[in-house]
Amino acid sequence: MSKSPTRPRWAALGAALVLSVTACAPGSSSNGGDEPEPSDVETDVASMGDITLTVWDQEVRGGQAEQIEALNKAFQEEYPNIEIERVSRSFEDLQRTLRLAINSNDAPDVVQANNSRSGMGAFVTAGQLQPLDPYSEAYGWDERFPESVRAVSSYSEDGKTFGEGNLYGLPQTGELVGVWYNRAKLEELGIEPPQTWEDFEAALTAAKEAGEIPVQFGNLDAWPGIHEFGFVQNAFVPREEVRDLGFGREGASWTTPENTEAAETIAGWAESGFFTEGFNGFGYDPSWQAFAKGEGVFLISGTWLLADLQAALGDDLGFMLPPVGATGELAVTGATGLPFAITEASENADAAAAYLDFITSDEAMGMIQGAGNLPVLETDAETTGQAQSEVIDAWKEASGEDALTPYLDWATLDSYDVLSAQVQDLLGGSTTPEDFLSTLEEDYTSSLEE
Repeated sequence: MSKSPTRPRWAALGAALVLSVTACAPGSSSNGGDEPEPSDVETDVASMGDITLTVWDQEVRGGQAEQIEALNKAFQEEYPNIEIERVSRSFEDLQRTLRLAINSNDAPDVVQANNSRSGMGAFVTAGQLQPLDPYSEAYGWDERFPESVRAVSSYSEDGKTFGEGNLYGLPQTGELVGVWYNRAKLEELGIEPPQTWEDFEAALTAAKEAGEIPVQFGNLDAWPGIHEFGFVQNAFVPREEVRDLGFGREGASWTTPENTEAAETIAGWAESGFFTEGFNGFGYDPSWQAFAKGEGVFLISGTWLLADLQAALGDDLGFMLPPVGATGELAVTGATGLPFAITEASENADAAAAYLDFITSDEAMGMIQGAGNLPVLETDAETTGQAQSEVIDAWKEASGEDALTPYLDWATLDSYDVLSAQVQDLLGGSTTPEDFLSTLEEDYTSSLEE
């Protein structure tokens, strides 16, 4: 493992994510306390004695599981005195169970915590995560990761301000919510990968008329609808306004003409039958797995599916950034994968920090790409197929053009629950676009007032 970090060559994630990071101490409460110098941090792992580190992650899909298992094995071979006790859970299960586990007597040492205010922000507020800044200085993470990457794992000490303050986690991967497509089906329809919003909607209409599923979509789990709406919103709402909403900034509003047009558009897609029949009762995993078997022309989802979809579809799999819409500017939902954090309850924080350093090293980035995933930092490792090359190129383009917008559920403590339920209702036809946006506006403004 290299202890001499190099500055990544990729562009930062975008000006919207570039925010300041300040320092605090490992092992101290997020509400304050003594701040040991970085020189007090122990980095000699072999001298730490026999330790068992409990790690909770959500790397459960094929390519995700492959890379974390390989890295865990490599870490334990490098440091035989450290045993990794891995607990893997789906994203939904992790969201549901982590809050109880992190507050128990048997809290894990390392967890993947959602960057959102309801996830990482709430844990910081409760003093349940250790700030990592002295470790960052000791291991050179501030050189390895650009400020924009560190910012989306940073909170103020009270957990109220997102994007600045102390560093609480490190990611392994980058994420984009773009368009997966089946090349063979597009060829059968006589359609090129759409370059404009008008071309994309025309392709959806053509697919529907040909008896195909235009957009493979399962929203039983509710959270996928957030991504689906964000995809459409980015076409109509200027990306800086989307950023204001995603980061919970003062002055932002859901009840704008542009958001209304986005809500009306996606509701119209549902009414027109552009989504999988019965999508609100169809699970996310069964949905993308159906796409992997050739059911559906397009799939609007994240790059975390890369390895599994590429293994299933091979050269028939394509990926593209969202087509530019009414705003005239490229915009795509994206940031980093869920960061790995160290719990306040961990009695082995130095060993846990060494683990974080190992699984986010330059060598780790190569292993992540070799497993068919999108590493958050550039690596010289070979790509595993055409789709992965397209994903990597898309990541570079989105970063270079300052096109990334945040996940909408980051905004408030209740955004995840409110937005996921409201999108289900909107697409199911049980609420209007106006009522949908009014409910989101009420949650947003009340949260800012609090």
